[in-house]
Amino acid sequence: MIPAAGQLPDWVDLHNRADQIDLNQARQATEREAASEADFYVLGLVYLNRHETARAREAFEKILDGNPDSREGRWGMAEVYRREHRYDKSRELLNQLIEEYPDYASPVISLAYVNYVNMDFPAAAQWAARAINLGDDRLDRNNFLRAHGLYAAAKGMIAYYGGPLSKVINHAAVVRHLNIIEERAPEHPVVTFGIGSYHMLIPPVLGRDLEKAREYLEKTIEADPLFPDPYVRLAQIYRIKGDRQKYRDLITKALELDPKNELALDIETRQCNFICFDDKN
Repeated sequence: MIPAAGQLPDWVDLHNRADQIDLNQARQATEREAASEADFYVLGLVYLNRHETARAREAFEKILDGNPDSREGRWGMAEVYRREHRYDKSRELLNQLIEEYPDYASPVISLAYVNYVNMDFPAAAQWAARAINLGDDRLDRNNFLRAHGLYAAAKGMIAYYGGPLSKVINHAAVVRHLNIIEERAPEHPVVTFGIGSYHMLIPPVLGRDLEKAREYLEKTIEADPLFPDPYVRLAQIYRIKGDRQKYRDLITKALELDPKNELALDIETRQCNFICFDDKN
């Protein structure tokens, strides 16, 4: 158990700190005798960034052992539940946090993701917009990118399923928000994944560019090789081209990284809720 540390530093600063240090630095901070909630929270964030969900859980549980009411510790566990695909438990905690701390962006963005993977795309867009509307000063860099990227993704799905007017309006929103994050951090995996997916998923009449999509998705994998989703979208490109072996290799890799990944399972089972294509489409 670690001692409760009272009021944590601003959570935005903690998220930014987690993006600037490596795992060894984060671990060393928690090994000090005077290790605080903030130190364990940053360690949990570093593990989340590395897709090490079980280790992140351990860090957030340490916080809650010392301070069961910790805002950051409770969000950390809600995010762990989300990544474990335990959406009911995640949603329950997230709703509590949003009610108690309406200006706290992290649970708002996590809830947007929960709605997105459960195919409630309008709700995903609404929650992402709520995070964006909190203002840039309430978003660390990663959450800024995730909020705008998720808003673009949700709007893209709404455009796909909507009528002609919806396609025009929501396509414009997708482009606008991808441009915002590309200007902010063009090499970030959230950005390259969003842009790569966009170039793959838009209809040919609007300029589908599979080569550009491939370049962006490969760049995403190079920067974040433990992120399953770009493997799935890249697999789809090879399916469109008729390379079934490359498709199979990439889908297999995505499911090795996350056996319950909704996008991989959706494409593999041909349910196609998240958009899929036939060979040589």
